[in-house]
Amino acid sequence: MPDSQQGAASNGMASSMTAAAKQQLRSLMKQRLSELSPEAVAAQSSRVFTSLQSFKPYQDSRRISIYLSMPGAEIQTDRIVRHALDAGKQVFVPWLHRSPLETPDTPARVMDMVHLKSIQDYESLKRDRWGIPSVDPATVHERQRILGGPDVFHSDQSTLDLILVPGVAFDVEESGHVRRLGHGKGFYDFFINRYLARAGDHGLDDTSLQLYGLALTEQLLPESSESQIPIGQYDRKLHGLLVGDGKVIDTSNIKSVS
Repeated sequence: MPDSQQGAASNGMASSMTAAAKQQLRSLMKQRLSELSPEAVAAQSSRVFTSLQSFKPYQDSRRISIYLSMPGAEIQTDRIVRHALDAGKQVFVPWLHRSPLETPDTPARVMDMVHLKSIQDYESLKRDRWGIPSVDPATVHERQRILGGPDVFHSDQSTLDLILVPGVAFDVEESGHVRRLGHGKGFYDFFINRYLARAGDHGLDDTSLQLYGLALTEQLLPESSESQIPIGQYDRKLHGLLVGDGKVIDTSNIKSVS
């Protein structure tokens, strides 16, 4: 077998092993998180919100992406969205749509971030089948979009200062960076990689974007854990994490996040 074919086979095997390890950890986390009460989630979400208000990357951000939480076992972001809008920040939230890209290995559906105009705009969002507030596709052309598209703002070079990222599980590697396990669709990693690639194409500063996760204490794997977050080729590491017990992990002084 030629070296190129051996390399491709090896990469494919490694990718399959990583995917299997991720799915196994997701199943473990699903069981762990199913035991959490709504009261415990609410209490941890409140502590994260308190930590965030005095968190300098959040205080300094003017253009921020915030995930809209589903009911259940993840940090709830309703108070964060309202606080950011009330503070005069430009808030962007996820919008899933059919991919306009024709490049190989592109998912059928991808994510962009679209602008929330006001608290009233936020309150008008309808919940989808997972209970997540979602932007009406009919209004997207009226909103500024981070990755651009056919909108009235021609927003092909829009930037973000901060992205608050959800996840199923997190851990901290020896270098200090935070590894994240998502829900398996790759929406955030694909969006962030597209964003950074576009920043490079346009000569924009791609080091200004800060990536922070929000985690329940049960989602942060302890250092003593035998499990660790499996990382694939396109997975993005985070600059830090705000945890439901009030702990803040901030590694933004480390030079790069790969």
